[in-house]
Amino acid sequence: MTTLEGEILEPGQKTGDTGAGADETSIKAGFWRTFRKAAGQIPFAEDVVASYYCALDPRTPGKSKAVLFGALAYFIMPMDAIPDILAFVGFSDDIAVLSLAIATVRSNLTEAHRIAARTSLANFAANKKPD
Repeated sequence: MTTLEGEILEPGQKTGDTGAGADETSIKAGFWRTFRKAAGQIPFAEDVVASYYCALDPRTPGKSKAVLFGALAYFIMPMDAIPDILAFVGFSDDIAVLSLAIATVRSNLTEAHRIAARTSLANFAANKKPD
């Protein structure tokens, strides 16, 4: 997240921290690794990847970024309400959190985010490294 000049941060909040307990660097570092493991279990993969690009977009409003970063951080955390290592049900809680976040910020998902998602998913399917 780009910090605006003069932006007021909460006590203990670092530059780049969304306030939702996740920062852009940790989301970027873990998203594709986790997505690779969960891809077959997410029925709305394009929306999830578009949300990733929406969260990274400096034009996305701060509140929407916070919602998305929170949901994406939950998605990449190895331990959550239902551990991701459990077959068939491990990502069900992640899917619920992502669904709610996407529904909340749907108006901020642009065609550019969806195009970036489709391109990345095509690269992902071809075993190329997504952007």
